[in-house]
Amino acid sequence: MVTDQQVRRLWKLMEREGSLASAAAAAGMDEKTARKYRRLGKLPSEAKAMHSWRTRKDPFAGVWEEVRAMLKDSPGLEAKTIFEDLQRRYPGRFADGQLRTLQRRVKAWRALEGPPKEVFFAQKHRPAELCQSDFTRVGRLEVTIQGQPFEHMLYHFVLTYSNWEWATICFSESFESLSEGLQGALRKLGGVPKAHQTDRLTTAVQKADHPDQFTQRYGALLAHYGLQGRKSQAGHPNELGDAEQRHRRFKNALDQALMLRGSRDFSSRSDYERFLGGLLDRLNSGRRERLGEELKVLGRLPACGLDACRDLKVRVRPSSTIRVHRNVYSVDSRLIGEMVSVRLGAERLEVWHGQRCVESMARLRGEGKRRIQYRHIIDWLVRKPGAFEDYVHRDELFPTSRFRAAYDALKARHAPSVASKQYLKILHLAARESEEGVDQALASLLEAEEEIGFDAVESRVLSGQELRPACEVAVEPVDLGRYDDLLEPEEAL
Repeated sequence: MVTDQQVRRLWKLMEREGSLASAAAAAGMDEKTARKYRRLGKLPSEAKAMHSWRTRKDPFAGVWEEVRAMLKDSPGLEAKTIFEDLQRRYPGRFADGQLRTLQRRVKAWRALEGPPKEVFFAQKHRPAELCQSDFTRVGRLEVTIQGQPFEHMLYHFVLTYSNWEWATICFSESFESLSEGLQGALRKLGGVPKAHQTDRLTTAVQKADHPDQFTQRYGALLAHYGLQGRKSQAGHPNELGDAEQRHRRFKNALDQALMLRGSRDFSSRSDYERFLGGLLDRLNSGRRERLGEELKVLGRLPACGLDACRDLKVRVRPSSTIRVHRNVYSVDSRLIGEMVSVRLGAERLEVWHGQRCVESMARLRGEGKRRIQYRHIIDWLVRKPGAFEDYVHRDELFPTSRFRAAYDALKARHAPSVASKQYLKILHLAARESEEGVDQALASLLEAEEEIGFDAVESRVLSGQELRPACEVAVEPVDLGRYDDLLEPEEAL
């Protein structure tokens, strides 16, 4: 086959040589072919005719009108579904290997006759005009803290003009996480752009039938920083395209940085946060020029930030629990019936009563979870042991796996009522004395396969004797001289 390069060489040689035969020989083609391209005055690629005819008989010619009618009625039908339907209705007519032919025909129909596709219009970005943010999951990166899986998310902030970005660790798509992340990114940036865009987060955007566009708290946050609020349309994630693209690229960069580090395990959360901050600084260092343009026109930060915590008023239930954002937390039984104030932060929850903080605990992630602290209710459980067996939050009353193993051992040897009484007395002992001491005592009894009972546990705890943890293994020093004995038979030979 003659190439465009050969024909160009032929034309140059004909101008210089003057002889068609010598020019054709030098260009590496037949004289008749050279004469053809001299006459055409076109390159092979320009002279090539478009292939508009079939080289084989169309196996679907007889049923194509049926297929076309099916596609017009239901444009979403896949070619494989149509092919399987044809095989059922025309047994033996279509072989499995002809599926690819139908797929090509359906693809051509969609391109020429199918419904029009949505058009996306690239937008022109201006300095300090817009920032976008969203939450992204990073579970596939398998980050661990001291060997334990660190299940978390990232709040990710991006300037659409310079692509400057910042990220903070969070554990849910709550307003508190949004507020802390956005304010932290603006402080790191040192200024405020004109508008902030997010997707339709329920923590920020009202439902479609609500007269207000944004929630009251999110609107107050925007007003405090002088930001215009924007939201993407439902089902149009492309409108948050810069943030979505940076999600993918940042997570890939983080994955590469972890591989280069040689380990995905960190000594502490602060160690991991420093690693994240260092990576973000390195990524942002290549955006200084465009970021400089933005910094010149960014708005000023307000003198102080907004408290990201949310204040709630809830009443303590008869079960000595409160319900906060569809999660259940236990509080001291003395507060039953009282109205308490709850300060709900991104990661912690505080319970206040009479201007005193009476409880502070980690906030539960997600919904439908519960955190029951046995110390809040154990005084009453020992008085009502019959309530323990079917208590809806019973599984929360096993502080460690050894407490659960002890209860199972008690149930195996005693009637349920006796087992419950014995276990609750042990749990009461842990509340009065030391949970760690009781845990070690249980470990000692379980390892020695001795009978579990309150008296046995109490005697060990109150004796003050330091108990060796069950996981502690004593290995005696190896006598290396014994290896010499292995050589004696060989020396004898």
